[in-house]
Amino acid sequence: MIVPGAVFGVVGALAAFPLRLAAREVGRRHAELRRGVTRRTTHIVFGRALLAKAAKSGDAEIERRVKAEREAGRQLISENGFLRLLGLMKAPDASSLSRQSLVDQSRLAGDDLDLLSLFDAFEHDGEPYSFRDLILARKYAGLIASGASWGAIARSVHRSGPVASLTAKSLNLGSQHGRPDAIYLDDGTSELDGQLLFDLGSPEDDTLEELFAEAEIAEEEGRHDDAAARYQRCLAIDPKDAIAAFNRANCLRSAGRIAEAAHDYARAIKLDPGFVEAWFNLAGLMSDEGKVASARRHLQKAIALDKAYADPVFNLARLEFDAGDLMEARRLWVRYLELDAESEWARLAQKGIQFVDLHMARTAG
Repeated sequence: MIVPGAVFGVVGALAAFPLRLAAREVGRRHAELRRGVTRRTTHIVFGRALLAKAAKSGDAEIERRVKAEREAGRQLISENGFLRLLGLMKAPDASSLSRQSLVDQSRLAGDDLDLLSLFDAFEHDGEPYSFRDLILARKYAGLIASGASWGAIARSVHRSGPVASLTAKSLNLGSQHGRPDAIYLDDGTSELDGQLLFDLGSPEDDTLEELFAEAEIAEEEGRHDDAAARYQRCLAIDPKDAIAAFNRANCLRSAGRIAEAAHDYARAIKLDPGFVEAWFNLAGLMSDEGKVASARRHLQKAIALDKAYADPVFNLARLEFDAGDLMEARRLWVRYLELDAESEWARLAQKGIQFVDLHMARTAG
């Protein structure tokens, strides 16, 4: 069930359902769906298109991202799980196997089980699992023991139709076409090397998803002007996309195009007034430009929006220290340490507090 007020983020393009339609369905339930992840994100849908992106570069980045988002306390959802939440896909038959029971009986590693579940390689996307899931888990464990990776399996199984149909077939590793990580059926003729895509989209949906993915790649590779241009094309198709405006602002800032960056941060905030990262990044831009009063206002807004966000607290403390308000800087550093007591920034906050205390003691003396 979609809880009102929940914020869903999509990582990677959806393979089974156009994002535009998914956002409309989520909105009908008084929740939000956005590309990417912000501090407000409560649930993350991992799009199966990520698997194709990782086919050449490897699956390590997916594994890192999944681990980081789990540790951040967000709920991770597969595409099929998301469709079931929306009531757009029938739930599988009742089941009773726990995750641990599936691991024990199949000898499939827990991490592989979780990743395969997240990319819909089982009938169920999470526990309780079914007996058919157990059969699949045993098959997958055998493939992995033969040298396959979870990613190669996940990229392959959707090609055959419903995943549960694979329970009656023998899966083998290798390829008559020279691809050692391909999965094929027992007759050797049906090679499973892709994904099943539902034709529910439009050319506009496809173009937007491709553009956004290309923009993200360009941004990751440091091609900031190229990425900014692609995000701008995304905004031309969907002018309400606050994430695209925010990402474009970050790219423009890295490219030294400060005025344009400030405009797009403001645009992201206008589209989503609760976008705390946009307030924070705009404050940083204003601080770099020597606009202290504006930076202060934006940092204060970020803190008001998200009281657990440590970064604006630290930056505001540093800004107040530079402005000569030592007691306010000290108060903010103390607050920062309540939020973060372990990082390098925490050690700097402790030194700041010590400096203020020593200065005040000398002044009093």
